[in-house]
Amino acid sequence: MRAFIAGCGRTGAGLAEQLARAGHEVTIIDTNSEAFNRLDHGFPGRALRADVTDEDQLRRAGAQGVDLFFALTEGDNRNILAAQSATESLGIERVVAKVNDPVRAEAYRALGIATLCRTRILADALATWSGLPHDPGAEGVAPATGHHREHADMTADASLTVGGR
Repeated sequence: MRAFIAGCGRTGAGLAEQLARAGHEVTIIDTNSEAFNRLDHGFPGRALRADVTDEDQLRRAGAQGVDLFFALTEGDNRNILAAQSATESLGIERVVAKVNDPVRAEAYRALGIATLCRTRILADALATWSGLPHDPGAEGVAPATGHHREHADMTADASLTVGGR
């Protein structure tokens, strides 16, 4: 399986290592070359300096046609933009974006982007540890509830109607 990871922070580097050890072909990108120091010295995958928000750079880095795409930078906007490009322009079917803001995570899910909200997962873990009931919505990757391409088409159609064209 081919995996593409945008963001070589602790999460991205850790996931890249796990996938590579399991025998998957892994490419990880980050805008900061020093971030690659988080990878094991003998990391068998590709580590490339590139901007996750630049569709052309994603293509040149080999994102098109991968089986899995993970947007794991520290910025919600960067992750959503990368996930949107991966889904819409690169045609990748299994895409997930890390989104820290729970409200935004739900909104993007409704637009067709699977999200992982570590804020909600952490809050649930702490609440459960404190004796409160588990939040079933904080179980990890939240699948998309809508279809982003259809929404984008409807938005474009609506803007044409409003604009009178």
